[in-house]
Amino acid sequence: MSLDNIVSKIEGILRSKTKQGFVGIWEDEHKMIAAAHEARKAGCTKFDAITPFPMHAVDEAIGLKRSYIPWVTFIFGTAGCLFGIWFTWWTSAVDWPIIIGGKPMMSFPAFIPVIFECTILLAALSSVGALLFICGLPKVDPPVIDPDLTSHKFAIFVPEDDTFYDTQKLEKIFKDHGATDTRKTEF
Repeated sequence: MSLDNIVSKIEGILRSKTKQGFVGIWEDEHKMIAAAHEARKAGCTKFDAITPFPMHAVDEAIGLKRSYIPWVTFIFGTAGCLFGIWFTWWTSAVDWPIIIGGKPMMSFPAFIPVIFECTILLAALSSVGALLFICGLPKVDPPVIDPDLTSHKFAIFVPEDDTFYDTQKLEKIFKDHGATDTRKTEF
């Protein structure tokens, strides 16, 4: 297998999977949020909002459920804490039992820093790993709907496989709520 084949195979795995759909673009975030509420009332279930900065009102408007990342963080943080307790006990009481300064084999206050660091390490690494997994990152060469979406514009993308996918009705909803541009695209 040549190097070009290996590189193309890796790019194929990392390349973002695109979908065809319909997009509306706004310059006012409040109008975009109103359009998202309207699209959801009309029956859209798989649509997405693209914003240049985090907006908590968008989550409610598109019906985004709470992420499970906090549960991943809690579970792996607890596992890190238990590992830290077990590791400090095992190293001081089982593997190398030395009495230093009359302290007991399991001197819990002395082990707090190690336990804390193990907790934070596993919680943080699992959070980042879960985020990368949920977002499908890394993505190579993702499609660009509009370059201004990273700066000052807002968009709603409705994929073709959504339960309510009718370009005329979507265009009417988007234009009625002040969309500056609507079109079919891939994302």
